[in-house]
Amino acid sequence: MVRLSGTLFFYSTGLINFRHNLTSTKKSLPMADLQQPGSFTAPNEPAKLPSGLNTLTILTLIGCGIGFIFTVYNFFSAKTSLDKMEATINSPEFDKMPDFAKKMMSPEAMDVMRKSYENRIPLTLIGLVGLALCLVGAMQMRKLKAQGYLLYVIGEVLPLIGSLIFVGVAAFSGMGGIFMIGFTLLFIILYTTQRKYLINK
Repeated sequence: MVRLSGTLFFYSTGLINFRHNLTSTKKSLPMADLQQPGSFTAPNEPAKLPSGLNTLTILTLIGCGIGFIFTVYNFFSAKTSLDKMEATINSPEFDKMPDFAKKMMSPEAMDVMRKSYENRIPLTLIGLVGLALCLVGAMQMRKLKAQGYLLYVIGEVLPLIGSLIFVGVAAFSGMGGIFMIGFTLLFIILYTTQRKYLINK
């Protein structure tokens, strides 16, 4: 009986010491270590690129490549295009052309073509600068940098201002001008909806 009582005594004493040590260990651990598994978040984890912004920037990069090709091509083919339009207007076949084709070669369109050719150097330079700004802006927005949005908007608007200065309001007449303005405004609006994700400086 004495041996059983002694055993119970030592067992109870060991249990009390174990509970005391466990309580002391919990108090010494930081709260972050006591969180449940899966609740830990890496403090330096980079923010992910939203899918919408990813799609827009990819389209912008592709558009800048295509725009560069067309800008360079238009620079070298401006004279040829002007000569072909003049030859078509002065040809006997012009009167037999459909009305929509005649509207595309109206005196106003001819004037726009001529001014574009005469000012092809500044227009090309402005176009290339605009493409470069859009490209850099898109790359920065892929890094979630807020200044990328501003660079992109300037790059989109700059060629429109250049056309207005060197060609005039007639540059935006017709379906081509409407499409150019509409396409520019559409992408600016779409990027504006993604601006909240641009959290880096």
